[in-house]
Amino acid sequence: MITLDLRHVASPAVRDLLHLVNHPDFDRAQQQIEHLGGCTEPVRLTGRATTVDATTGEVLRTYNTSDEPTGSLLTPCGNRRASRCPACSRLYAADTYHLIRAGLSGGKTVPDTVRTHPRVFVTLTPPSFGPVHNRPTTPGGDIRPCRCRKLHEPTDPLIGTPLNPATYDYEGAVLFNAHATALWARFTTYLRREIAARLGMTQKAAHAVLRVSFAKVAEYQQRGLVHFHAVIRLDGPDGTSQPPPPYATVTVLTDAVRAAAARVRVTVESDAVGERELFWGEQLDVREIAAFGADAEFTDQAVAAYVAKYATKSADASGTLDRALFCRPCQGRGATLLPHGTPLPCTACDGAGQARPLTRLPVARHVRQMIRTCWELGELPEFAHLKLRKWAHMLGFRGHFSTKSRRYSITLGALRDARRTWRTEQARVHAGLPESDPTTTLVVGRWDYLGSGYSPGTALLGAAVWHRKELERQFAAEGGC
Repeated sequence: MITLDLRHVASPAVRDLLHLVNHPDFDRAQQQIEHLGGCTEPVRLTGRATTVDATTGEVLRTYNTSDEPTGSLLTPCGNRRASRCPACSRLYAADTYHLIRAGLSGGKTVPDTVRTHPRVFVTLTPPSFGPVHNRPTTPGGDIRPCRCRKLHEPTDPLIGTPLNPATYDYEGAVLFNAHATALWARFTTYLRREIAARLGMTQKAAHAVLRVSFAKVAEYQQRGLVHFHAVIRLDGPDGTSQPPPPYATVTVLTDAVRAAAARVRVTVESDAVGERELFWGEQLDVREIAAFGADAEFTDQAVAAYVAKYATKSADASGTLDRALFCRPCQGRGATLLPHGTPLPCTACDGAGQARPLTRLPVARHVRQMIRTCWELGELPEFAHLKLRKWAHMLGFRGHFSTKSRRYSITLGALRDARRTWRTEQARVHAGLPESDPTTTLVVGRWDYLGSGYSPGTALLGAAVWHRKELERQFAAEGGC
């Protein structure tokens, strides 16, 4: 083995990498990083695990992170945001694609007959909170001037921003984001009522013969407001294994969706902002989903790919932040309480409660104003339950980006469990252990969180893995073999 003199290496990353290369078990370190698949911020764990034959008590294998060249076990971060971890977000998008696709055309424990059930693709949008820059078109498809009298290019950053920030209703926009999940919950309630009314039944009678299943994702518009894309399907009372009655048609479902969306109202009362009534916007889109292979725009495959694409996005797609803004040591309060109740200003944020000053955020002006509005409203006692300061980086929205009803299809957890089981079996085969049997094999372990991210040297290896996998994907997309 060649030993390198590192005393004259200036870069800490290169010095750390050379130390790792000189390690006698460098191949194991490289193997760990390869298994991360290019994850940008892996989780580092310390601990040990013992595999025991439950019938004989024989120890089949022992593992301890102290034997690793890095001193820890590296696992993927699992972050769904593409801006945080492109590698893990791709995996999340793939899982979401299979979840949505299974609920449309079968597979993953869902019968193929589900594709014959009535189903629609719905887009619920927010209302207007003031005029914004846009790129209108004529009925013939020609571009017309915006209200500012300019012809905006498709990539113009002004598109979606307020024409007059002084009169734009930022408070209403933030409150809409904060109550978007509540609006969706009321929509699903009204949807079941509207379906029952159109079938001439009581809700109890309708529930006995059919079930409403759905899967949805949230997406941010350029103006920083949340809207939802949803797949809505009618099933029999037992879910995917049964079709709904013949009279529960796509037409009934479409009419019920439109009526339910128009009924939804959430009233917000506050001394600071008065009484606000929140509701969906007028731009409601409801389209029937055609079967796979049909000559139509919204097929099973197209809808699944479309939904999966937006499942990995977040507020950062509208030009804002992908990390929390509040100061974690003081939880955004700007001070900590001593045992006897005296407030002590937080030294981490100088009493501001912010991890970074609002004036220094690398965001557009209208996004900064929405974040500032979140911060100001979050200070009011009547909005404490909305946790607006905690979710200011998401412009007030604190719901899940991808949700589904219980019987729509398989769960993301089940997909992860299946992948974990497969990888475990591959590792056992590689280690020369017999095929596992959950009834006779027991794994006992203890794990502690050590931190997140790479060391400077391993970060170079991780970046190389991601770059190589990106080239492989591009080569495959271009028709390489």
